[in-house]
Amino acid sequence: MSESTDPVGTGELRRRLGVFDAVVVGLGAMIGAGIFAALAPAAAAAGSWLLPGLAVAAVVAYCNATSSARLAARYPRSGGTYVYGRERLGDFWGYLAGWGFVVGKTASCAAMALTVGAYAWPGQAHAVAVAAVVVLTAVNYTGVQKSAWLTRGIVAVVLAVLVAVVIACLAGGTARAARLGIGADAGFEGVLQAAGLLFFAFAGYARVATLGEEVRDPRRTIPRAIPLALGVTLVVYAAVAVAVLAVLGPDGLARTTSPLADAVRAAGVPGLVPVVRAGAAVAALGSLLALILGVSRTTLAMARDRHLPHALAAVHPRFGVPHRAELAVGAVVAVLAATTDVRDVIGFSSFGVLVYYTIANASAWTLAPDEGRPPRAVPVLGALGCLALAFALPSASVVSGVVVLAVGAAAYGLRKAAARA
Repeated sequence: MSESTDPVGTGELRRRLGVFDAVVVGLGAMIGAGIFAALAPAAAAAGSWLLPGLAVAAVVAYCNATSSARLAARYPRSGGTYVYGRERLGDFWGYLAGWGFVVGKTASCAAMALTVGAYAWPGQAHAVAVAAVVVLTAVNYTGVQKSAWLTRGIVAVVLAVLVAVVIACLAGGTARAARLGIGADAGFEGVLQAAGLLFFAFAGYARVATLGEEVRDPRRTIPRAIPLALGVTLVVYAAVAVAVLAVLGPDGLARTTSPLADAVRAAGVPGLVPVVRAGAAVAALGSLLALILGVSRTTLAMARDRHLPHALAAVHPRFGVPHRAELAVGAVVAVLAATTDVRDVIGFSSFGVLVYYTIANASAWTLAPDEGRPPRAVPVLGALGCLALAFALPSASVVSGVVVLAVGAAAYGLRKAAARA
């Protein structure tokens, strides 16, 4: 397209990611700081039913991943469920999914950046958070392949730390199989709430789908990469949960604020605690990298359709990335990380993600058999699971999530009214 007809330099992104890199991007998004922190509040909600809660989260995640993979193979473009909802259900539903994702995940980016700072240098958490955002935005700006290479290193470090935690806990002499037993200390609501908390430790599996425009042979690569990444993550999470429970028990796990560090200390390996803290910082860095990638690609897709400023739809002629969207996302996240502490006020992000995947499952339901439709039970179970987990969240999270979505819907209505005027 000529410069005169395409003033912002829009175009398609470059397809550079193969199956291995796509799996690594998914792992980098999932195996993040969540596993270092989510087990404790999940245990507080579910007690001895923590592992069943993990299983429920995994089933919902599997359904969502399957629906997302089939849709991404059909529509291998940037934007994820924003694109699927628009194509299968109508413009409004795609917009609502995109709005919830961009707003919620931008806050999550700032929260994850502050988590990096809190682990790496607690006294200068805000400064470290901003530095992390600047560095990762620069890495993303120079091409998705460089981001994939950095993610490989991060995933390798985090997996090594988690393997060390599992070995230390199970071989330390303090692990007891009796602590894995299921009692009568939690009801169905507690299991659902635990599943809702643990679900977000899985929620990065569709990051591959939001990068659909940058994946080679997407119809083959994406349906393989998403379930592979989810399967590896489930095995890792289950191993970590079993090891930590066997050492601390459900009550001890519920009381801790640093479950993995406290588990290795209780297992008699206190020298591993600094390694665990460093692993948590690196994991948060990996989550932040994947989040920025996902938010910038959804921003690009929405800007192409003018739901966001069209200038953000530009693709860099040399690096083949949505550079303006990445810079805009990086700037907003850096400002949030420098001026606020949003770690405790992003409940709407959790609610928004579940609504996002509800729309993905509804979109997958409309696929015809020759379009790669999954078994009917998959999108039904996925959508119902998402709604159940969404409304099992604390009431403040539900209310804030509904408010954020309502603001987005009002903005959509106003824009449509202005266009008709």
